[in-house]
Amino acid sequence: MTRRVAAVDCGTNSLRLLVADVDAAAGTSVELERTMEVVRLGQGVDRTGVFAPEALQRTFSALDRAAELVRRHDVEPAAVRFVATSASRDVANRDEFAAGVLSRLGVLPDVVTGEEEAALGFAGATRELGGAGGPFLVVDLGGGSTELVLGERDVESARSLDVGSVRLTERHLHDDPPTPAQVAAARADVEAALAGSDVPLARTRTLVGVAGSITTITAAALDLAQYVPGALHGVRLPVAQVRDACDRLLRATRAERAALPFVHPGRVDVIGAGALVWRAVLERVEAEAGITEVVTSEHDLLDGIAFDLAGNG
Repeated sequence: MTRRVAAVDCGTNSLRLLVADVDAAAGTSVELERTMEVVRLGQGVDRTGVFAPEALQRTFSALDRAAELVRRHDVEPAAVRFVATSASRDVANRDEFAAGVLSRLGVLPDVVTGEEEAALGFAGATRELGGAGGPFLVVDLGGGSTELVLGERDVESARSLDVGSVRLTERHLHDDPPTPAQVAAARADVEAALAGSDVPLARTRTLVGVAGSITTITAAALDLAQYVPGALHGVRLPVAQVRDACDRLLRATRAERAALPFVHPGRVDVIGAGALVWRAVLERVEAEAGITEVVTSEHDLLDGIAFDLAGNG
């Protein structure tokens, strides 16, 4: 049975909405809306431990627009879920955030654990891939954290790493472009996080990257003239080609990144750190599992939330 659902993903960097008619049993989904706004909710959270007032205002303004779309499509309240991820796990003023979400959307934010986030992202990214090519390693590279999740049809191992594009930029990459010492310090954080993960990367047969940083890097690898939503879904590229794109983005100045037609303005200052994280993951998985190509998926956490909502209706 088809159910109309609304999924909202509020992460460290962006607020995203998916409204869709989903048949969980059949595994089908018809998109009605898919939107993304860069809100930088996690601004300064790594340093202060609280949401900044201006970050909350940006997020609430974007949520007002998302809530209007939810109402326009007549989504029943029980079919709406607002998932808050990395930044919202770390702050002292979560109550203020929760009250703002409730007043605008009619539901409280569901602050999921990193492992829950990974499982939902895995479901969204692999649903249409089937069992062929597994085990899959799905990497969701966000602003505050990076999720690694391995499995065939179901999750077998997952870990959330506290390294993401916003967190590493604020912590280390202060110059334009970043100095070799800053890059080395950021890289050390990523390597330490990967070393502390117990996900068996060597079992990977298909590496799948999701989320905005990875789609942006894929667009760079393809040297796209513009980014068209959906155009990168399912693209397979050699690992070496993607690594080269990561290097170019990390070395580029802010002005050079801003001039790239496929880089969203809200990612200009953090995509270098995202590229650093993705390159480190690619190298580690290539070394341990021998993979030679990577798949980009534009279906991710949002799709996982939507199918979960439809299946529990």
